Amino acid sequence: MTITPALKDIRALSLEELTAVIKEGNFPAYRAKQIFEWIWKKQKTSFEDLKNLPEEVIDHLKSEYCFRPVTVEKTQFSSDGTIKSRLQLHDGHFIEAVLIPVLDDNRFTVCVSSQVGCSLTCSFCATGKMKRIRNIEAPEIFDQVAIVNRQCQEAFGKGLTNIVYMGMGEPLLAYNNVLLSIKHITSEYGMFMSSKRITVSTVGIAKMIKKLADDEVKFNLALSLHAPDDEKRSSIMPINETNDLASLMEAITYYYQKTKNRISYEYIAFEGFNDTQEDAKNLVKLCRHFPVRVNIIEYNKIDGAEFAKSNGEDLDDFVKYLTNKDVTVTVRRSRGKDIDAACGQLANKG
Repeated sequence: MTITPALKDIRALSLEELTAVIKEGNFPAYRAKQIFEWIWKKQKTSFEDLKNLPEEVIDHLKSEYCFRPVTVEKTQFSSDGTIKSRLQLHDGHFIEAVLIPVLDDNRFTVCVSSQVGCSLTCSFCATGKMKRIRNIEAPEIFDQVAIVNRQCQEAFGKGLTNIVYMGMGEPLLAYNNVLLSIKHITSEYGMFMSSKRITVSTVGIAKMIKKLADDEVKFNLALSLHAPDDEKRSSIMPINETNDLASLMEAITYYYQKTKNRISYEYIAFEGFNDTQEDAKNLVKLCRHFPVRVNIIEYNKIDGAEFAKSNGEDLDDFVKYLTNKDVTVTVRRSRGKDIDAACGQLANKG
């Protein structure tokens, strides 16, 4: 699809801005609400789909605005039910979104991306080996959810129950776009999904976590922790050199005190690196600042990384120590590994 560069994306307009555009054409203001509903609630992505609007209104909008929808370039199906979609943006870049069904829990989660690539170079993550090209716009994030929701309905007869911002990129470095996408997803004019069903994951940027608190967000926060002390964490996550654990604990404490939202630590268990009893003791110390759930994740092999997943016995001992110290722990088994859709594997391999 060819789009004239001079045209602006109509979905970037707020309702107030869209109303002003409609009034400029001497059309009644209520037309803006109709268009907004077609765009967000009914998820239409072309002027041809706006069925109840007069032709002159459409012509007025087409003179300055366009739609830039995300399209599905390729879909892969895992043996465990996971569905990975390679999606194309209007400028030709590709991103990935993943549907993770857990049928026993009646839980259907979409993992969405917030950046094309990533700049943070975490050594265990395939996306971190890509350069960051640009942030993903709010309508493009919304499209990921809408596309995967339709896939979920087609494959399982049910819609999405949860959304996690854990795909490609660092959500807090695409802050405004992420928050605007969540507004569209949770608003009555959009998907009307509960904020409590949404989790935003960050590698840990202290000042932006505090901004989340000041903005009084309603969604859940997950910290990609992956190591319980600064030396180990800095060795695999360079961001820790400027956002150490002390600053992160301070920021997340501030966030919890202001929002009371659920907090979790994401913790990939690496054999012989962060799965010892000493690591467990250090992790317990980081769980005393606020109520927290520790999600232990199985490591998924990527090209060029020398890590190995923790063996069963060491991981069992690690989890046992945490639970004996009254830490809430879940062990998340990887899904979608056979199609490179598991945690840390998103890299646009196509």
